[in-house]
Amino acid sequence: MNKENREVVRPDGTTIHYTVTGPADGPVMALVHGWGCDRRDFDAITGFLPRHLRVLAVDLAEHGDSRSTRDVWTMEEFARDVAAVLEAESVGSCVVIGHSLGGAVAVETGRLLPGVVTRIVALDALHYLSLFPAQDECAADALLHPFREDFAGAMRGMVEAGSPPGTDPALVDAYIEKMSAVRQPAGLSALEGLVSWDMDAALRETTQPIVVFAVRAIITQEAIDRYGDRVRIETIELGSHHFHVESPEATAALLAAEMSA
Repeated sequence: MNKENREVVRPDGTTIHYTVTGPADGPVMALVHGWGCDRRDFDAITGFLPRHLRVLAVDLAEHGDSRSTRDVWTMEEFARDVAAVLEAESVGSCVVIGHSLGGAVAVETGRLLPGVVTRIVALDALHYLSLFPAQDECAADALLHPFREDFAGAMRGMVEAGSPPGTDPALVDAYIEKMSAVRQPAGLSALEGLVSWDMDAALRETTQPIVVFAVRAIITQEAIDRYGDRVRIETIELGSHHFHVESPEATAALLAAEMSA
């Protein structure tokens, strides 16, 4: 399948890099990676998707190849990164799919572009109650303090918490290494932006259907009870928090089904 690397320039010294795959007139799927990750996480998935789809895989600011000197690291500003790509590609209709932090960005993209985004798909996102609903100052400080004191150590704890028993240790180590290398200050600032994001308000104002594919061994009943009436939650057993990397063919099948829903 043809793949092109492109870029779009935004304000505040921001250049967003993205990959385009598939025919120009195909239904559009926009893929948004998680915190500390990049668009290459979706390379294998793209190879298993139906050939008629047009796939845009985006590197958010200061992730992957994208660069920025901006001071604002909110979910709303990341959504503007995605919106800039959609505008550059003259997209009139699309499904936005986001992993982890990218799920929050997908919701904000839908809120920003209600006439363009038709559906939102979250890959093991939106259900972590210590990350996604806006945290009060005390809870936010408790979560962020370890990252401010020992970033690599806290990063290891985060990745391990998202790795159920049986997860390949080599994959865990690879993600610890990759995510620990996220560029600063954007990395920590993006986490701060996530824990202060008001997901409840965002969900109230989002009109598009939202589906969450959640790892069964990780999601809690409390999260299902809290959000099950606002989003469609599908529990899966395809691997760890990074299941889209571990099980690209099965993940592609889930996404293809959502594109035809």
